[in-house]
Amino acid sequence: MKIRLVEESDYYIISPLINDWWNGRQMSSMLPKLFFDHFKNTSFIAEEEGKIIGFLIGFLSQSHLNEAYIHFVGVHPEYRGKEIGRQLYNHFFDVIRQNGRDTIRCITSPINKGSIAYHTKMGFKIEQGDKEFDNVSVHANYDGVDQDRVLFVKHLA
Repeated sequence: MKIRLVEESDYYIISPLINDWWNGRQMSSMLPKLFFDHFKNTSFIAEEEGKIIGFLIGFLSQSHLNEAYIHFVGVHPEYRGKEIGRQLYNHFFDVIRQNGRDTIRCITSPINKGSIAYHTKMGFKIEQGDKEFDNVSVHANYDGVDQDRVLFVKHLA
């Protein structure tokens, strides 16, 4: 497996795959092309034999100079459980360290139990919200009306 920087053309490969990778959930609108145009230095593609098998879209915060944000991560369903996500995250961690950052933030939907479990396993802490959903602290209306989210933070050593 090879990890490389995202290219603008990757958008046209990844965008049509996203909803399938999320079992039919309509997720592709959450990853517009602007991420492939403007965050190339902190976003990565995992490839095997020229085939995209995973990606991580992240960026350095312009408002919080010690922070970075992971916006979207996906691993091809046939390649899950093979440490691809972990390798993408660790690659991102290395890059943000090189840029003088030590805090990473990300969010997920409270219905995405797999994402919640994965992030806590990766050492992310759930930030205290203003309500609970299935015993998980969430931030109500974080992404709009009725768009509650679980917020994560990880501090690198």
